[in-house]
Amino acid sequence: MAKKYFFSSSLTRRRFLESCALASASLSLAGCTTTGTSASGRPRQISANEKLNIGVIGAGGKGESDTDECAKQHENIVALCDIDDNRLRARGEKFPEARLFNDYRKMLEEVKELDAVIVATPDHHHAPASIMAMKMGKHVYCQKPLTHSVYEARLMRQTAAKYKVATQMGNQGSAESGLRRAIEVIQSGAIGSVHQVHVWSNRPIWPQGMDRPTDTPPCPPNIHWDLFLGPAPERPYHPAYQPFKWRGWVDYGTGALGDMACHTANMPFRALKLGYPTSIEAESSGFNGESYPKSSKIRFEFPAREGLAPVSFFWYDGGNKPSNDTAEMVLNYIAKQKDKEGNPRERKLPGSGCLLIGDKGHIFSPDDYGAQFYLLPEKQFVDFKGPDQTIARSPGHYKEWLDACKGGKPAFSNFDIAAYLTEIILLGCVALRAGKKIEWDGPKMRSTNAPEVAAFVKREYRSGWKI
Repeated sequence: MAKKYFFSSSLTRRRFLESCALASASLSLAGCTTTGTSASGRPRQISANEKLNIGVIGAGGKGESDTDECAKQHENIVALCDIDDNRLRARGEKFPEARLFNDYRKMLEEVKELDAVIVATPDHHHAPASIMAMKMGKHVYCQKPLTHSVYEARLMRQTAAKYKVATQMGNQGSAESGLRRAIEVIQSGAIGSVHQVHVWSNRPIWPQGMDRPTDTPPCPPNIHWDLFLGPAPERPYHPAYQPFKWRGWVDYGTGALGDMACHTANMPFRALKLGYPTSIEAESSGFNGESYPKSSKIRFEFPAREGLAPVSFFWYDGGNKPSNDTAEMVLNYIAKQKDKEGNPRERKLPGSGCLLIGDKGHIFSPDDYGAQFYLLPEKQFVDFKGPDQTIARSPGHYKEWLDACKGGKPAFSNFDIAAYLTEIILLGCVALRAGKKIEWDGPKMRSTNAPEVAAFVKREYRSGWKI
């Protein structure tokens, strides 16, 4: 039977230095400013025994669980912000000492005691909120995908390094021992040289592929619509956009790829040291410019790097999956398994998964986080012991960040690596919008064959929301 792992930390010094080098080598983005920020914020020195004063931007949804997890660690929740008065009021009842805001710009300016912020807004607010906070010396925990655009991801990485703040992206699988063990196993050479990676997702589970609504129903009195729009272009309120349904719209979300690839591609990205791709090509069910397609396939080509072979990375969503020929070894393995009732499992791939194909074997992960994985073919790995542990295991995804805010080691998914991952993943969204193969110059952040995609790499902001 195939070996099943639930074990592959805080960032090692070597990897931290590597990621810092990547940040320093990035294209200079100097001269960008955020409205209303202080000129040169520096984080307050906080001892391990002190409590952090945390503000939350996007108090409901994922922000609710992020807040509760930090509160469980006995930190102070001193401010809450949301554009939905009903949601804000409900969260305020749980944290009665917290000040309540609809506009995070005012929250950041007025709550002087803030040490750190959680950003759990729709994607299009991630960078404006996070960068404003970092420039004021606030530590930042930001949900995935870290940003709405490629440019913003580069700027987030550089801003975090400049202001020396502790950061973490909310791809909680990074804290899983299984993901860290998978990295160790792959980097030990157990499956040989990896030339192909296939990642598929059961997303979208929200509407995509639709045109902009033409009717204009009244905005509910509890919703501050202009603040929801934020940096996005002006348009009338419609219930088709929120709550949650914003993910499928180009102006607010990043579609299935942006939503899940920061989880599902995290393990192979780290294990294979995937730098900038040289080309990205997408095909889809049809892109109308307003919302992301109902389904897509995207191919990234990565060159040889650090002695590792070139890699073709394939992404699938909307029901698309690798072909049976590609996944034959996985399908054969699944067909041998039993369900809870002892019946043979159907010979088909799970809704989401990750497959790395090496010249000595495969690694298959059937979950969104890479937290469990199987080495295939199973007969080949019956006596496999695995390499020694080289990556420290996590004390917990949130605790990593909280400890880093108090002078501890950088969190495993800090912005040095999380923004780099996000920047690369979001190139898939650029390719979907471009409608043709893109040749990519990563360090210069530009296409060598399609200069017109610059409009998708860096978006224009509404007045008052520029970074």
